[in-house]
Order: sequence, then structure tokens, then C-alpha cells
Amino acid sequence: MKSLRSLISWSAVVLMTGLLAFSGLVYAASEVLLHRLLDGQMLVLAESLAEIAERYPDFMKANSKDTAPANDLTHGTLEQHLLPNISHALRIFSTDGRLLWNSPRAAAPVSIPPHVLERVRLAKITFETLDSADGMPARHLFFPFAGKDHVRYVLQAETSLLHYQETLHGLVFLLTLGSGATLLLAWIGSLWLSKKVLAPIEALCAGAETMSEADLGKRLAVDSPYREFRRLTQAVNAVLDQFQRSSEVQRNFCEIAAHEMRTPLTILQGNLEVALMKARTVEEYREVLLNNLQQVDRLIALTRPLLTLAKFTSSKPPVNLVPLALGPLIQEIVDELMVLADDHRITLTFESQPVPSVLGDAQWLKQALINLLDNALRYTPSGGSVTVRLQTISSKVTVAVEDTGHGIEPEHIPHLFERFYRTDWARAKDSAGTGLGLPIVKEIMDAHGGSISVTSEVNKGSVFTLRLPAHAQQSGPA
Repeated sequence: MKSLRSLISWSAVVLMTGLLAFSGLVYAASEVLLHRLLDGQMLVLAESLAEIAERYPDFMKANSKDTAPANDLTHGTLEQHLLPNISHALRIFSTDGRLLWNSPRAAAPVSIPPHVLERVRLAKITFETLDSADGMPARHLFFPFAGKDHVRYVLQAETSLLHYQETLHGLVFLLTLGSGATLLLAWIGSLWLSKKVLAPIEALCAGAETMSEADLGKRLAVDSPYREFRRLTQAVNAVLDQFQRSSEVQRNFCEIAAHEMRTPLTILQGNLEVALMKARTVEEYREVLLNNLQQVDRLIALTRPLLTLAKFTSSKPPVNLVPLALGPLIQEIVDELMVLADDHRITLTFESQPVPSVLGDAQWLKQALINLLDNALRYTPSGGSVTVRLQTISSKVTVAVEDTGHGIEPEHIPHLFERFYRTDWARAKDSAGTGLGLPIVKEIMDAHGGSISVTSEVNKGSVFTLRLPAHAQQSGPA
């Protein structure tokens, strides 16, 4: 498994590779630029001497190879100012390679290579790097020009590459020293940075590893001035908050579920024990069995919503969201429950307006509406009415279930969607209820990205309203 420290080491390797590439590029560019500088200086020198030779051709006819022409441009300005501190020499040859003149600083003459002489005869300026008489590499310029009487000559300018090599050696030293210092500083900086970065992370890991279920109320704290670490700490604490809430909900759920299931199980056990205490008649045994069967039915009725809630409390609710038209779905449910409403002599109506489709799961939305309508029909007295309204309000598709039942006291409304919560009036009205119908509706709405709310007034009735986001339909090409 890779660590952050190995990543920092790799970054140092990448930096070293980049520095090597940059140093090589600087060296190559410096070498080219120095060559161009030397070539340019020699070209200026050659052009100046060619101009002098055209003006004063007599010094070559005297065949004086030890003296330069008596002109300030050659010995003074030419050699001292154009190439200061650089060893250089000038020579003039005939086109067949014979030496006609050389400057006072020139070493022993070197014959012109045949391929160079051939290029110069074609009136081409040629640059060559050749070894001088003392074995030191030197840069040579061969420059063709014509004299006063149109006789053609070859001018050779020679510059030692000693300073050129010393300059490149110094550049290599500076690049090596600079790169090494940069790598050293980068390595020290990376170690410091990794320590600063990993210290808060190590603190978070240590705090998280030492936490247990009994410490869920504790929160991690990281003393770091950096915004990113504070944000990471807040995110971890937010996850702990959510985990604590989920753990508490699950614990309460299990405790309440066990309490609800304990009652019918206790009754079952008591009936069986009483039945086994002495011999009973067939009718007495039948009465015990019927009583136990009722408790089994109660357990089954409790188990089904518990399984449903368990599905929705998982990390992935069991919903398959597809574009869905609510109008036909609600009409189908109303038609199915119309018989039950008629039996209770309750008027059940459906009022619908044109609404857009929603993203929903037909099975679970049907379950939510059945739960609401079942409660409304159960707690509405005979002669009352239950109305389902479908409409669009503020870009939300709303389904309101309104009844004319007993209503709900204000102090009970905030707890209606808690699991197993039932009002005293509801327990007296329907002792077989589980208190899980409304929590299931809320879980279904949450899984659909919607919500449920309730308004109620005692002795006037209640209105449960489902809100779902409208499905944004994309129009096709015109």
C-alpha cells in the first residue's frame, strides 16, 4: 500500500529529472549562443581586414608575414577592442592555398583543408572547429574576398576556444551546484511539508481508532491553522453525527420493536401455560388456539412493516425511479378502496388537476397512498368524507389526503412520524394498530426526494400532504 511519504519521494525524483532536463537545455543553448558569439566576432574581424586589404593591397605584395598593415584598425582597434582577452589570429591565403600574410599573433600556419578550400572557392563563408598547431581546439573562419585588381583571396580568422571551454565548464559547475542546492532544499522542504501534512491526519486516525460505541458522543479535534484540515475534521465529525443518530435510531427501534413484540409473545406463553396446567375441554382448547391465533396475526402484522422499514433504513432504498403519471395511479387506488369506504358509509372522492409526471416507484408510492387512505378511512366516522386532491403548487406535485375525522391534538403532531408512536385516541379506536404506517410513508417520500406534512384541527379533521419534485422532461429536437 502506498503512503503519502512515498508520493513526496516520487515528487523529488520528478523534480530532479526536471532539473537535469533544464540544466541540459541551458547547457546546449549556452553552447550554441557562445558559438554564435564567436562566429559573429570573427566575421566582423574578417570583414574589417578584407576592407583594409582592398584599400592597402601593397602589404601583401611585400610578402611580409611578420608585420601587420600600418593601420589602427588591424593592430589597435581590430585586435584589442573587437575580441578583448581572446587569443585570435588572422591570415590571408591565395585561392590555391598559399599563405600571403599573417598577423603578428598568428601561430605557425596550418594548411587549409581541401574541402574547406573548395567551399571558399565557391564564394561561401565557412566556419570550422580545428586543432591549432599547439593542439588547442580553435574556431576558424574562412572568408573569400576580392582585392583591388579583382584578384581573389581567402581570409582566415582563428580564435582559441580556451575561454569558450572555460565558460562552459563554469556553467556546468554552476548548474550542478544550483541543481544540487535546489534538490537539497526541495528534499528538506518536502520532509517538513510531509510532517505538517501528516501530523493532523495522524491525529485524526489516532482519535478515530480509539473511539468505541460508548464514545459516539465525542468529536475529533485537530489543532491546525489550515482550512482544508478543518474542513476534513468537520466532515469526519459530520459522519460521526450521522452515525450516532443512526445508531440511536436503530437502538430505539430495536428496543421499541422488542417491546411491541413482547406483549403478544407474553400472551401466547401465558395462554399455553394455562392450557397445560390441567385437562381442558375441546371448546376451551379451541378458545385458547383462537386467542393465540390472534396474537400470531398481530405479530405478522407487526413483522411486515418492520421488514419494510428495514429495507428503507439500508444504504440503498429499494426504489426504482422512473417517469410516472400520478393521476391514473391515484384513480386506481381510489377505485380499489371505494368498496371499503362504502362499507363505512364514507364518501371517498378524487379531485385532480393536470400535473407533470414525477420520478417515482409506482409500487412504493401506491403503498404510501394506501397507508394514508387506510388511516383516513379508519379514523373518519360514518357519514364523513375523505378527499384526495392532486395539483401542482410551487413547482411541486402535491397529493393531499383530507378527512373529516377526529383530528390530531397539536402536541402529537411533531411525533406522528416516529416509529411506534400512537396517540391515546388512536390506541382506543384501533388497538390492533402498529404505529408504523406513517413512518413508512415518510421513508418512502424521503427515498423519492419528497416530503410529507400534516395539518390538523381537533373535531374537524386532518390533511396529510405529499410533495414530490416534478420530472424535468427534455424536449426533443424541433
